[in-house]
Amino acid sequence: MERDSKIPRSSRVPVTVLTGFLGSGKTTLLNNILNDTTHGRKFAVIENEFGEVGVDEGILSENVDEEVIEVMNGCICCTVRGDLVVALKKLFGKVAKFDGVIIETTGLADPAPVCQTFFVDDDVKQMYRLDSVITVADAKYIVERLDEKKPEGVENEAVEQVCFADKILLNKIDLVTDEQQLVAIEKKIRGLNPTATIQRTSHSKIDPRDFLDIGAFDLKRVLDFDPEFLDENAEHEHDATVSSVAVKKEGQVNKELLERWIERLIVDEGANLYRYKGVVAVRGEDRKFIFQGVGMMFTGGFCTTKWKPGEVRENRFVFIGKNLDHGFHRRGFEACMTTGTLRFPIGAKVEANVGFGVGGYTSGKVTGHWDEGAAYLVMLDDEDETVVEALIDIDEYIRAPTK
Repeated sequence: MERDSKIPRSSRVPVTVLTGFLGSGKTTLLNNILNDTTHGRKFAVIENEFGEVGVDEGILSENVDEEVIEVMNGCICCTVRGDLVVALKKLFGKVAKFDGVIIETTGLADPAPVCQTFFVDDDVKQMYRLDSVITVADAKYIVERLDEKKPEGVENEAVEQVCFADKILLNKIDLVTDEQQLVAIEKKIRGLNPTATIQRTSHSKIDPRDFLDIGAFDLKRVLDFDPEFLDENAEHEHDATVSSVAVKKEGQVNKELLERWIERLIVDEGANLYRYKGVVAVRGEDRKFIFQGVGMMFTGGFCTTKWKPGEVRENRFVFIGKNLDHGFHRRGFEACMTTGTLRFPIGAKVEANVGFGVGGYTSGKVTGHWDEGAAYLVMLDDEDETVVEALIDIDEYIRAPTK
């Protein structure tokens, strides 16, 4: 491994960069490390999220002594890279309390500029050493992400994350039951990065000794495949069609309505949804409800963490994907709140969207409210008097007559 011989390794704080595409299991891995008492170490965590509302600090374990510093609002490899330098310098004064730093990047980050920070900033270079880049790969989706075609000049972040890895955790292997398929996935990964070790995992479970202070980063290897690595002026461009939609709102959510709305979104827009996650307050429940999903795979449930007495019950939710309608997703989430009254009374003439996504509105009459979680039941003006649901109270599902 190449390092500056003037700076003893032992005098610098080791840093692990944890990367991987959206939904691969990075935060789960981080939680596993923070909750594991066997390694006997304490870490500072720098957490980065893509979007103006942070969610992961509500998911990270509260039963640990580590300090969590979140770098928010943007991608750590470009728009908030300066914040990373500031955070590292600020944190160094507390280095006696910690055995290392873990940086979890957003799933859309190119790890190269993050790693570059430890070689081009003189102060950071004296304080820290880059110990390793760990990439978490979702076994179910990694090939699809690696093969995704990008516009000319736009980098594929999943490819960059695999190429820069010192170690790759092939996670969620329980979702790929065919051994030959796993072998083929590993072969494709090795085609991009033949030197990184690959370790199979489920639910991001790993022995901390395989992850922490392993001394795996090799600057010479990186320079061999990316000669411009140390060029601070090197440009990289993200896919402009990818964006995040975030909501932060006080109040309480109708859990059944939220789950049904997300299930509807998965059917209609699953191909465009890279990642969605949230921490919400459910009426009548002291535990926090955490849900998350990747593409068409959605999970949700109450965690052991409870809302503290007097704590503001603030719901946080974020969608990340391609060609997202920001207004539609915000209105949809807000319509799942338990506050407020419905716009249309029983008996009102309305138009219900029976062809979601293609503007298939049909006239009808409201016949019920809050039936099995749906905001409205609507009897259509057809020969069969068909009854349909309008799941939530926004115009994309139900609207006033236009004629």
